[in-house]
Amino acid sequence: MPKIPKTTRKNDDAKAAGKKSVAKKTARKKAAPVEAVVKAVPALPAEPVATAEILDRLFNVVVSRKGTDPAVSHSARLLSRGRRKIAQKFGEEAVECLIEAVAGNSEELIGESADVLYHLIVMWVDAGIHPSDVWAELTRRQGTSGIAEKAARPRDPLAV
Repeated sequence: MPKIPKTTRKNDDAKAAGKKSVAKKTARKKAAPVEAVVKAVPALPAEPVATAEILDRLFNVVVSRKGTDPAVSHSARLLSRGRRKIAQKFGEEAVECLIEAVAGNSEELIGESADVLYHLIVMWVDAGIHPSDVWAELTRRQGTSGIAEKAARPRDPLAV
């Protein structure tokens, strides 16, 4: 932490003018650590942050819509239509995402990707799957070669 000088230019100017310097007394006090100053600043209102945490928040919103009025909530409407309709909608969004990826439309791909994730979460809610279950599976697979992981899966007898 930088040392605070005992006098400042302002203090010297005040002395030259024959005025008593109040700043001189306060300059000798030990400065508060920066951390204490930062903590004293009131926190800004919480806004959604652009991180993967948004998926957990979205999951909680979809769960809260389950069983509510389908006329008021898109999530409630999808959930009320059942698993087949949810899966169909997810498939439609996945295809739209693929089309934008192949076309090289990055902006559209971002929007379609968000749609895919939303509809995937609706499927999870319908199936009783919590995001932490999926995150745990991803964690389990971390550090494992995709080739090795696939080779360890049971073989499909119908696969050619």
